[in-house]
Amino acid sequence: MRFAQGGTIEGRCLNPERSSNVADFSEVSRIPPPKNLSKCSMHPAPAPRIDPSIAPSSHTAFNPASIRAMFPILQQTLYGRWPLVYFDNGASTPRSQPVLDAMDQFERTAYSNVHRGNHWLSESASAAYEDARETLRQFIGAGESNELVFTAGTTASINLVAHAWGETAVGPGDEILLTLADHHSNIVPWQQLAERRGARIVWYDHAIENGIDVDRWAEMLTSRTRIAAWPAVSNVLGWRASNAVMARIARDRGVVTLIDAAQHVAHERTDLTEWNADFVAFGGHKMFGPTGIGILAARSELLESMPPFLGGGSMIETVTRAGFTPGRLPARFEAGTPPIVQAVGLAAAARFLEATGLDAIHGHIASLTADLLGRLHGIPGLRVLGSAAGERAGIISLSVDGVNPQDLAKKLDLKGIATRAGHHCTMPLHEHFGIASSLRASFALFNTTSEVEHFVTTLAAAIKRLRG
Repeated sequence: MRFAQGGTIEGRCLNPERSSNVADFSEVSRIPPPKNLSKCSMHPAPAPRIDPSIAPSSHTAFNPASIRAMFPILQQTLYGRWPLVYFDNGASTPRSQPVLDAMDQFERTAYSNVHRGNHWLSESASAAYEDARETLRQFIGAGESNELVFTAGTTASINLVAHAWGETAVGPGDEILLTLADHHSNIVPWQQLAERRGARIVWYDHAIENGIDVDRWAEMLTSRTRIAAWPAVSNVLGWRASNAVMARIARDRGVVTLIDAAQHVAHERTDLTEWNADFVAFGGHKMFGPTGIGILAARSELLESMPPFLGGGSMIETVTRAGFTPGRLPARFEAGTPPIVQAVGLAAAARFLEATGLDAIHGHIASLTADLLGRLHGIPGLRVLGSAAGERAGIISLSVDGVNPQDLAKKLDLKGIATRAGHHCTMPLHEHFGIASSLRASFALFNTTSEVEHFVTTLAAAIKRLRG
C-alpha cells in the first residue's frame, strides 16, 4: 500500500474555539498522540494508567502468566475443577482489562454521537473516535488517517470493496484470483460479485497445504485478472503469505490486491507501507478488541473512485431534492452512527499489544507452536493439516483417524480446554483434504507451555477413549 507517514482527517477537526478537559482514553504506549487533534486546540486530560504491578513492559522479560492476569475472562475454573485454557483465539480473542476499562470509562464519562455536536460530550467523543483512527493508523504502519475506514469487521470490509469497487471495476469475462485457503468472508463476496457481473473465480490450489508458491501464483495473473485476494495467514494451516512480494507482482501487472489480515495483526508486527497492497482488511475481535468493528485500509485514490456503499447520515456533504454529494474520506464510507465505543476499545487493544511488544508476542507464539507440533508426533493416527516445515503462525488444525473432531472438542472442554471443531469457514479447503471438519488449536500471548502439555495429555487420552 502506498502509504506515506502522517496525515489528518479532513473535515473532522472539532470546534477550535473550545478548549477543555476533553477525556482521553489512551493507555501507556509507544504510540505518540495523534497530530491531527492538536489542530483543534484541545487539551486532553491525563490518560488512565495500567496497574504497574501487572502491566507488560519492554524492560522486563515476556511473562505470559502476568499477561494472563490482565484478562478477567481467563480467571475462571470450569466444571468446578479446571482452569480455563483458551486455545480458540483464531475464532475470537478475549478482552484485557485495559480494553474493558477504556470502553467503560468512555461509556460513563464521554459517550455521545460524533462529528455533529457542538457540546462538550460530542467533542470529547469525536476526539476519542478520531484518536482511535490515528492510533490504528500507526499500529499497522498505514499512511493517511483518511485511508482507514471503520467498518463492522473483516467481513464487512471485504463486502464494501466487492460492492463499492467491484461493481464498476469488474465486468463480464473478468477474473478474480482467490486461494483455496481463503476464509468464506474472502470467498462469498467475490462469488456474489462474479455472479452479478458475469466474471469468474480462478482458484490457486497448488500444494496449498504448504502455502502460496509465489511463482506459480504469479503465472495465474492474466490480462483478465481484476483483483487478487488472499489471507496474510491461513486460519487453518497457519502458513504466512509473502504479502509484500505478491502485492508488488500484482501491482506491476495492473492487478488490484486485497489482503485479509484478520489472523495477522494481533500476533506479529504489521507494516502496510511494506506490504503496499491496495486493500487490507481486519477485525477487532481477533486482536483482543471488541466485536462489531473492523478496519478497511486502502489507497486514497481507490477510495475516492468508489461510490458510497451505504447511504444515510454522516456520509454526505450535501443533500437536496435532486440528489446528494458524498462526504470526504473516510466519512463517505461510514454512514450512520459509527461504532464509537468499539473504536475506543480497538485503540486500547492496539496500545495494549504495542506495550506488550509485538516482537515478543511473535517469538512466544512461535515457541508454543513448535512445542505443540513436536508433542503431537507421538499420537497414532493423528494428522496435522498443512506442512510442518518452517515456522508457522500459532494455528494448528488436525484430524484423527476414526474420531469425530466435535467429540474430541467436547472431551477437551470437559477438562477446561477451549478449542474449535468444524470447517473454520473454509469448506473448500477441507474438501481438498477429503475431510468435513478438523480440530483447531490457536494460540495467543497469554498461553503457556504448561497449557500445551495439558492439551496434549488430554487429547491423547480422549482419542484413546473415543476409539474404545
